[in-house]
Amino acid sequence: MFDMRRRAFMALIGAAAAGWSVAARAALASEASGQRGDSKLPAMTPVIGFLHQGSPDAYAKFAAAFRKGLGEAGYVDGRNVLIEYRWAHGESNRLPELAADLVSRRVTVLATPGSIAATLAAKAATTAIPIVFMAGADPVQTGVVSSLNRPGGNVTGVSSMNNGLGAKQLGLLHELLHGARRFAVLANPGNPQSQSVIAEVEAAVSTVGAQLEILTVTTNRDISSAFAGIVQRRPDGLLISPDPLFTNRLVQLATLAARHAMPAIYSLREFAEAGGLMTYGSNFTDLFRQAGNYTGRVLNGEKPAEMPILQPVKFEFVINLQTAAAIGLDVPPTLLAGADEVIE
Repeated sequence: MFDMRRRAFMALIGAAAAGWSVAARAALASEASGQRGDSKLPAMTPVIGFLHQGSPDAYAKFAAAFRKGLGEAGYVDGRNVLIEYRWAHGESNRLPELAADLVSRRVTVLATPGSIAATLAAKAATTAIPIVFMAGADPVQTGVVSSLNRPGGNVTGVSSMNNGLGAKQLGLLHELLHGARRFAVLANPGNPQSQSVIAEVEAAVSTVGAQLEILTVTTNRDISSAFAGIVQRRPDGLLISPDPLFTNRLVQLATLAARHAMPAIYSLREFAEAGGLMTYGSNFTDLFRQAGNYTGRVLNGEKPAEMPILQPVKFEFVINLQTAAAIGLDVPPTLLAGADEVIE
């Protein structure tokens, strides 16, 4: 009799465990792994798997913008949605493993804002779970979607278009450094779009009769030694290609350039705010917000296949006059007149 009661009790426990929601299981698992979780959420709470190549400290501002966009669609983290964060801390080779982990937890949506490598890892991990990306690479060229207007499949998102701005950025740097003949570009060969960025800059350099050196960085640890190589070669100007690896270390890069009086241009305004000389690109913070909003719309029932890829309508040009003065540069009035913001 006792054994019968015991078997019935264990069966009841097993049934209850089988009935746990995805959110509850994800919350418990994330608590066990040191990730944020909330076991008090309702049983049917959706779970967003947030996958990124960078680190939470460097991307705190952008993650907050993502949550803001999510809120615009009616979702608040910890109230009616749970976000499971997975950060690769600059190690892009970890992305497939992290994507597979989120898929195994049966998240409702995968969000991969700010990294084409994370998007490709997520796309390789699932064809069923909706994916919302935000990246600078051409999503059609990289095979992420089949069309900008009707993406098809389970993927949609936002394109920053920053990977196609190399020629414009070099032109601004050349206008600042009139007569410059030697430029360098810092790129990450681990980024699927690095070759197209380099090719674009090489073409732009040839039109002004200048030379170009290419220096590569694949991990956070390589940045200091790569910059030492730049200083040794002493080019007239430096272009930092758009890449999550560099955004993850934006303060370090801006500081190194200023310390060695190296005129440099970057894609994100946050570099100028950190002391970088000039930036030209889309507003990354707003793009993260749009990615969050799109993620919320997917949670509300919209189909990624029918949601057109969003693109920026404006690019920002920011000049840091404090940095220009510190490294002994006079910025031409024409550049100042064309700037969207001048930091004085």
